[in-house]
Amino acid sequence: MRIVDLSMPVSGHFRWQPEIAVKGDKSAGDQFRVTRLAITCHGFTHVDAQAHFIDGAPTIEATPLEQVVGRCRVFDLSAVEANTAIEPATLAAADPGGEEGDILLLATQWDLKRDYQTRLFWTEAPWLTREAAQWLLELKPKALAVDFPQDYPIRLLLDNIRVPDEEHVTHDILLRAGVTLIEYVVNTVALREKRPLLCAAPLKIVNADGAPARVFAIEGNVL
Repeated sequence: MRIVDLSMPVSGHFRWQPEIAVKGDKSAGDQFRVTRLAITCHGFTHVDAQAHFIDGAPTIEATPLEQVVGRCRVFDLSAVEANTAIEPATLAAADPGGEEGDILLLATQWDLKRDYQTRLFWTEAPWLTREAAQWLLELKPKALAVDFPQDYPIRLLLDNIRVPDEEHVTHDILLRAGVTLIEYVVNTVALREKRPLLCAAPLKIVNADGAPARVFAIEGNVL
């Protein structure tokens, strides 16, 4: 059995600016060292609930673990270049095959091409077209995991530019249809198998529209 960590470390970041404060010093005689964390639920590697995009939809604590744990179908998109629209034909060529109810993982290895702690990771990324999102939906997955900012307007949010909902194509087509989004995984280059087991359990935060997750794949014999 081999475990592959696919999660971004939570640390200082220009976009999300988490507040990480440590209280207590063991070397000074304090009994405990305790860290406090304040962070957006949509920063770093995380899971979206439908409430993130749909009024009145379920929040993250209602996400069944069965929705975010299961057999994964890895699409090798490492040849996709910067600032490129990913179309259905590209996805079809990279599809290793699988079953309905799989978790689909789009592996562009984008974190090797641009540092996720820099603006260029967001502004020069490839993105999915609306037709590509519809093609993915037709595979009937239970979740979609991505290692790049998958909707073109995500880059525009850095400059507070708002566009119509339908331009956020994976949210409008997949999340709206009940396909859970697992966003901003990294280290997909380390994956060796096309059908590993993926675990992406979000924190159980009541009434939240998403939550951070420690995402990992299990390859080989799973006990």
